[in-house]
Amino acid sequence: MLKMALLFAVIAVVAALFGFTGIAAGAAAIAKTLFFIFVVLCIVFLVIGVVVTKKIVD
Repeated sequence: MLKMALLFAVIAVVAALFGFTGIAAGAAAIAKTLFFIFVVLCIVFLVIGVVVTKKIVD
């Protein structure tokens, strides 16, 4: 998912350089959304991993 966010960020920068502002804005919005979904999932799985490890060790 992080790769897709990075890909859309690159597409946004390239589109902005060529003057396609509408496409650049859309790609940037998609990149930002994917990045925040990635961050939320990363935190959720980190918490799940800590809880499960704590239960296994105890």
